[in-house]
Amino acid sequence: MNRRKELVQQYMEIKTEAGIYCIRNTHNGKMFVAATPNLKSLNGRRFELQMGAAKNKKLQQEWNEYGEDAFEFEVLDILKKKDSEFFDVKDALAKLEQTWLDRLQPYGDKGYL
Repeated sequence: MNRRKELVQQYMEIKTEAGIYCIRNTHNGKMFVAATPNLKSLNGRRFELQMGAAKNKKLQQEWNEYGEDAFEFEVLDILKKKDSEFFDVKDALAKLEQTWLDRLQPYGDKGYL
């Protein structure tokens, strides 16, 4: 029982990293770019696609068509958090995401947005 408490405490102390990620279709070059407050959730995105439950229907359709091996998951940027009481993580993450969207422009034939 004591070991379980230790493991729970260790899990609670793990710091999560917020950032921007990309799911790239290597067959046609299309990209899905998004922000997440926890980059560890990328495994969840892959699982959603594997289960056919992704919210982005076009991405899900091409995942089904080309298969899992045609897609790469990449962390594009990690949010650098500031030790300030005025630092708004949500706002900073949205701005970082917009920077990457402007840079990569994953729209229309280039993406899934």
